[in-house]
Amino acid sequence: MYGVSSDPKDRMGFLLLSTLTAVLLAAHAALPQQVSSKSFSTQTAASYAGFDRNVYPGDAALPELRKHFDFVGYWLTDPPGESKNTWVGKRGILLRQGFGFVVVANGRLDKEIQRSAKQGKPPAALARQDAAAAVTAARREGFPAHTILFLDQEEGGRLLDEQAAYLLAWTEAVAASDYLPGVYASGEPVPDGNGPDGRPVTITTIQDVRARVAAGHLHEIAIWVTLDACPPAPGCVLAPPSPGMSGVFNATAWQYAQSPRRKSKTQACGKTYASDGNCDTPAPARFDVDLSSASTSDPSHGR
Repeated sequence: MYGVSSDPKDRMGFLLLSTLTAVLLAAHAALPQQVSSKSFSTQTAASYAGFDRNVYPGDAALPELRKHFDFVGYWLTDPPGESKNTWVGKRGILLRQGFGFVVVANGRLDKEIQRSAKQGKPPAALARQDAAAAVTAARREGFPAHTILFLDQEEGGRLLDEQAAYLLAWTEAVAASDYLPGVYASGEPVPDGNGPDGRPVTITTIQDVRARVAAGHLHEIAIWVTLDACPPAPGCVLAPPSPGMSGVFNATAWQYAQSPRRKSKTQACGKTYASDGNCDTPAPARFDVDLSSASTSDPSHGR
């Protein structure tokens, strides 16, 4: 145990040092404390977990799923590759279980847009038809005004002209209704030729969409980014990462895990997935799902 010397000079020095230390500590406490941008983005904002899948999991599974998830992807149309929509009529029971929503309508592949154009219906006309169907479905399902309806843009990279015409006509048609437009699209950088300096450049679908919206002075579009590459995605984990960690500014939601996983993009987090490559929910309600995070428990404001 350390003591204080009995020598008066030593005691005076100790008292001066103690006083100076106290003053310095008080001054430090009065200074504003800095927080790194990393800790701010990952620790100060709450993140909520959600799942989506093409096939409704069944009423009986909802209580168990609600233990792990705050919101669900709710299809207004037949999901990709499906011939029917099993989510129809399920908003009420999901609400009673406490789920929020990310409301989504299936978009069109480029080959479908081109086929429609050859048959006499241009991309914008096809988009307005599909948007009207999505709006009608949203009203039938009881979603309130100002719910965000997301268009599922499955194909990534820079949009082809007909894809852009379809997507922007769809979002503008939704914006003209009592709902708000959103787009589910890729945040993965892909090659996009060379820049002015001759060096290779990349682009994401979201960058392309936002640039077209700005150039056309169109309605703002909410973004549900899909990016499962590890990093930045953590893999098939239930702890939802902050949407900001996706690298997409102001994303409404981030789909960070998919079923099945893309092996070439998820090597660093492959062990978080099931042996069959899917992202499974915890037992006993075993379902292969896609996982998303959001800064709110109701990303579409669909309650």
